[in-house]
Amino acid sequence: MTTLLVIAKEPRPGRVKTRLTPPFSPEQAAALAEASLADTLRTVADTPATRRVLALDGSPGPWLPAGFDVVPQCAGGLDERLAHAFAGCTGPTLLIGMDTPQVTPALLTVDFADCDAYFGPAEDGGFWALGLADPDPSLLRGVPMSTPETGAVQRQRLVAAGLRVTDLPRLRDVDTAADATAVAALAPRGRFAARLARCTAHSGTGRR
Repeated sequence: MTTLLVIAKEPRPGRVKTRLTPPFSPEQAAALAEASLADTLRTVADTPATRRVLALDGSPGPWLPAGFDVVPQCAGGLDERLAHAFAGCTGPTLLIGMDTPQVTPALLTVDFADCDAYFGPAEDGGFWALGLADPDPSLLRGVPMSTPETGAVQRQRLVAAGLRVTDLPRLRDVDTAADATAVAALAPRGRFAARLARCTAHSGTGRR
């Protein structure tokens, strides 16, 4: 089986999901981030794995299920933090973020028997998942992050290294309010959808 690795920020107001403000308040954006993270971690907990790791910027909260090894993120850009997270793993490893609460155990159940890497493209040009049979951190260092070309550059890095790449389905990250609405519709029974409904009901201006 595979190590499942989640990289996330502690959901604190003003530090997460800042593109949701407006229409939501910083407190509401943090609550949505917490719900997204909780859904993601629950899905990971429900997926067969040899190890479950949370590379966290911040401190754990009540949203963390049992069974995870929590490790701190290193300093530096996102490429360095992702590379450092992979460096702490051995054997086949699949990395995901906290922005796709619609993810399912079926999507995370991967088999490296016929490939060396898995790549999950995101609709915004980035990627929501990256799996490596051999978690080599050099495959991530220097990749420009948070740009419309991030995913293409990262996938080409894998191909240039001679890896056999299997593509996962394209998913939508939660970055904006429109993303939140679309993603909640894909997982209407999750914590994220419930939290979005509560935040939206308070007011259209994002105030409580």
